[in-house]
Amino acid sequence: MKQSAFLDKYPVWSLELDKNEIAYKSIDEIVQYFKEKIQNHPIATMIAVFNHYEHTSSLQDSVITPEIKDIKNIIFCFGKEIPNTKVAAVRPRSIGICELEDKWVIEFLEAPNEKLNSVMQQWAKELKVN
Repeated sequence: MKQSAFLDKYPVWSLELDKNEIAYKSIDEIVQYFKEKIQNHPIATMIAVFNHYEHTSSLQDSVITPEIKDIKNIIFCFGKEIPNTKVAAVRPRSIGICELEDKWVIEFLEAPNEKLNSVMQQWAKELKVN
């Protein structure tokens, strides 16, 4: 996984996988994979799947980079504690799944909890077939 700064301030983790590197053949299969990871985690809660591509393409004057074929976000929460009001600004979590012509891109904003950030990285890495 690679870390970058989106717009020079948002820490984003990204993993690019060639389509032949994973067993899943569709974005919905990958969404289901993440749903199962969330459902099997002791504190994670599944919230929703957002069809980002469908939403954006339905808007007048929308712009979608032509190389993007589909994009969905799986929205969930690891919330075990509410130590202050600011936690509401960083929850829930979202993992973006983007389909390009020849690869998948999995991306998420870095979580403030290092352990849970590692969980999301591991989930993404486990997509790859050994």
